[in-house]
Amino acid sequence: MNANQAFDVLDTIAELYPKYVITKRKVDILLPQLKQMDYTNVLKKLSAYAAAHPYPPTLSEIAAYPPTTNIYLEQMRQWKKESAQVPEETKQQFKQQLDTLFKGMSQ
Repeated sequence: MNANQAFDVLDTIAELYPKYVITKRKVDILLPQLKQMDYTNVLKKLSAYAAAHPYPPTLSEIAAYPPTTNIYLEQMRQWKKESAQVPEETKQQFKQQLDTLFKGMSQ
């Protein structure tokens, strides 16, 4: 989320909870954390939270982060794509060499 959206989240909390005072210090602490989050999902969580609780939320109670890409899954997909291009006889030769190596290690 951008800075304007983060300010909107803080303003929404202040509107929902009139006793919640937004100070410069709170903004300085919460703004960098809010900017890492997903605006739409934070508002959804804040709405659900406000319906169930009479006191203001902590940041962790409304936190919602955007999904991250799984670099390991992407790497595995790339390897699978590359392995599909390797000829079957090369794979068989590798398997035989690996079996020979394991048999030598187990003796």
